[in-house]
Parts: sequence; structure tokens; C-alpha cells
Amino acid sequence: MGGWDGIEEFVAVARAGSFTAGAKAFGASVTHMSRAVARLEARLETQLFNRTTRSLYLTDTGRIFLDQCQRLVDEREEAIAGIASQGEPRGALRLTCSYALGEQFVAPLVREFAQENPGLSVTLDLDNDVVDIVSRGYDLAVRTGHLEDSRLIATRVAQRELVTVASRHYLSEHGEPREIAELTAHDCLVGSASQWHFRRGQTFRPHGRWHCNSGTTVVEACLAGMGVCQLPAFYVREHIAAGRLQEVLEDERPEDEPIWAIYPTRRHLSPKISGMVALLRSGLQARLDAAKSRYA
Repeated sequence: MGGWDGIEEFVAVARAGSFTAGAKAFGASVTHMSRAVARLEARLETQLFNRTTRSLYLTDTGRIFLDQCQRLVDEREEAIAGIASQGEPRGALRLTCSYALGEQFVAPLVREFAQENPGLSVTLDLDNDVVDIVSRGYDLAVRTGHLEDSRLIATRVAQRELVTVASRHYLSEHGEPREIAELTAHDCLVGSASQWHFRRGQTFRPHGRWHCNSGTTVVEACLAGMGVCQLPAFYVREHIAAGRLQEVLEDERPEDEPIWAIYPTRRHLSPKISGMVALLRSGLQARLDAAKSRYA
């Protein structure tokens, strides 16, 4: 029995949602698919599917195993395609990025890359949580700030401004902080960052009664006069230009925060990775700068 026996059939059935649909997609009989999956379950000594007369769904073990098997199948096809296409990006490309940066700036570049490479199948997951891209099977992540995972390669592709702001109404009632330490006396609106950054490496841990991992929601609370927040400039630049928000502690504004493309070391020579990273390096900063110029 070969090491691949049953794995491709298992992936096909799981993706199709039934043995009949999986068999059609795989190009084999339902009997073949059922027996191949049964042999695989016997080898693993665990059940991958829960089966009833009307439904088929993965067990918890099956969901975990599917992620691993899907990567194996994708990487095998990618290796074959890479040789056949002489370096043309092909196969499945999975990326993750935070919501606002992803929606406004990264997604258009990923879409451009997909349009230029019809052999690619692209999945872009937007998530403000920092996920383990190795265990979750991502090829690439776009992240900001300090990175610590030694399993990953990081390429700096752009940078962004961080600004601290409050509404004019809030400042008229509570006064404007003139020093970082004075923030302890203010209502702070806390986003996904647990620390605020300022010049010369200074940090401040904000506390307040409003917490949300959505930058847009934090901005809305700030506009409503609920407190002070620190966010990437693209969230608030329009509101500053319109006079709805005012930057505070401007002299303490930190150095621009780096934006990184990170990816597992074992995949760094893949054409789909190198091509996507190259496009991010050439295009992401230009998009951020264009957004900045609209409200300069």
C-alpha cells in the first residue's frame, strides 16, 4: 500500500461533500472512493467522516487531517506545475492579512496577481488575529510591527504611519494630553494593539472602557467623543482633514511602522510566493501613499 493511498480520494470527498460528488470530481466510481477512504481510516485507526443515510460530514480529526492532506496535494501539484511551467506561478495560493489593510490595500494587489496568473487559485483570509501560518497552511501573511517567529522569512514591503487622535468635542471637555504620561488620565479606546508606540521606543499600555479589534469601530467611537485612540493613519486621515478629529502628541509620533510579507522558509523559492512578494514590494507603498495624498 503506497503512502498516498486514499489521501487524494479523502480530499476529493471532503471538498465535494459526498462520495458521489467526490467520485465524479475524482473520475472514479463511488465504490472505489468508499473503499479507499475506508482503508485510509483503518490505517489511521480513526474515523474521518461521520456518515448517516442523508449526510456526510468531517469529524474533528477529519477536519485537522484535511488541512494537512490538502497542503500535501497542493504542494505536489505545485512542484509538478513549477517544473512544467518553468517558473510560472500556479497552484493554490493562501494568504492572510488584517481587515482594513487587506480590504483597502492588499486585496487589489492580490486580485491583480491572480488576473495575471490564470493558473493560480487564490484564497485571501482577512483576520485581525495573528494566526500560525505554518499550522494553518498559509503560504503568505502580510503583517505589521515586530516579528518573532524564527520559522518564517520576513520581507519588508512597505511602511505605515501611526497617529494618536481624539475628537475636538472630547478635547474641549477633557483637555489635550501634552505628554505621553498624561494619557493615564484620559479615556483610551483600545483596538487590536495592546500597546501604543511613540518616539524613541516609548510605549504606553492603554486602558479604557471601549475595546474592539476593528479599527473602523474604534474610529467611530472616537468620532462620537468617547476618548483617545492610536491607529494607522489611513483610518483617520480623512477625518483629520475634515476637522472631525485632531491629532494629539504630534511631537511624540513614532517612526513609521514596517509592513512585512512573511512566509514559511520551506516555500521561499516558490514562484507564486516570490511573485506575490515582488508585487507587494512594488505596489503596496504606492497605494498607501496615494491614500495619504488624497487628504494632504
